[in-house]
Amino acid sequence: MDKIKLEILGLSSSQSQSGSFALVLGEEGGNRRLPIIIGMFEAQAIAIEIEKIVPNRPMTHDLFKSFSSCFHFYVEEILISDLKEGVFYAKIICSDGKNHVEIDARPSDAIAIGLRFNVHIYTVESIMSEAGILLSDMTSDEGNSEQLTSEKKPRKSGKQSKSVEKDSQIENLTNEQLKTMLEDALRKEDYENAARLRDELNKRN
Repeated sequence: MDKIKLEILGLSSSQSQSGSFALVLGEEGGNRRLPIIIGMFEAQAIAIEIEKIVPNRPMTHDLFKSFSSCFHFYVEEILISDLKEGVFYAKIICSDGKNHVEIDARPSDAIAIGLRFNVHIYTVESIMSEAGILLSDMTSDEGNSEQLTSEKKPRKSGKQSKSVEKDSQIENLTNEQLKTMLEDALRKEDYENAARLRDELNKRN
């Protein structure tokens, strides 16, 4: 199984749904992006570790690391392993030096834990082909040549793309309308909306 190495490019708050965030993963050495919608708690856990902020009391993902260290297990890598009906699945690959164990997890939890162990994040080609968003030449030509990093929040344009607030609104749109809105969301770096539009298109295919 050929794996694709990913890096965290951005984490932005949702404009359409309170309490949700868009975690943007990028293909290392490529121009495909993999946006995943995650919850507030997981987004906070990821942001805290990226910024190297030490909380007064250990968070759940810190507890996982302490627990595994006490029993001499360590995390080798994180794998975003599957995508079913728009839902991503992940595995935490662990080892004690002799035995290897794969633990099922949500991608947000797996990535938050992986950051604490400083391990790589991977996915497979089938997921990138189905859910990855390719940055077009049009996107890069309009001032988006700078890479979105974890320290830089998405650039705000003068005209924000209209947020997609309800799934029912998306369902009433044609495929061509969805594709147009997806291109517009990518131009404006609105990855949260881009992910929702991409998922709706994937469900129809």
